[in-house]
Amino acid sequence: MLNLLSLQLGKQTNEVIVMLQEYRNILVPVDGSYGAELAFKKSVAVAKRNKAHLHIVHVIDTRTFQDISSFDPSIINEVTEKTKVNLEKYVVKAKNEGLEEVDYSIEYGSPKTIIAKDLPEQLGTDLIMIGATGLNDVERLLVGSVTEYVTRNAATDVLVVRTNLENQLVSPKDEKKHTN
Repeated sequence: MLNLLSLQLGKQTNEVIVMLQEYRNILVPVDGSYGAELAFKKSVAVAKRNKAHLHIVHVIDTRTFQDISSFDPSIINEVTEKTKVNLEKYVVKAKNEGLEEVDYSIEYGSPKTIIAKDLPEQLGTDLIMIGATGLNDVERLLVGSVTEYVTRNAATDVLVVRTNLENQLVSPKDEKKHTN
């Protein structure tokens, strides 16, 4: 039986929570952060349980290329190629875990809008699984967290992943170990 009272009060519980909703089309954004890695691992498990399609996305934030004309186009091509290699590794990991329906895309633009609005509409997403924190602390301070924006603006269910597969809370030290 679910311990709903402890969930409503925001207290941690060690009880297993069963997801009653069936999801068919799951979106998981990845950016190389430990939080995104946790979200990816859990999204594979949820997609397997639900026999769902998993769509992995990385959004290249074009705002970082303020004046695109001042950059050599090969820079964007290089970033895209590295991203493609990383996303293909995620697909292989998911398939090795037994997930059959998995694909990826590389998008360009504002990560917040693409993850919260554009892709879910295009893909028919019914669940977004996103890490609690991403890579960029400075952006989080200046323009707000992508995760926060997605939870407030997505027109679909959003699951913010804060724990690993054993449901252990991840400490900032663990996050730094992964990203260094």
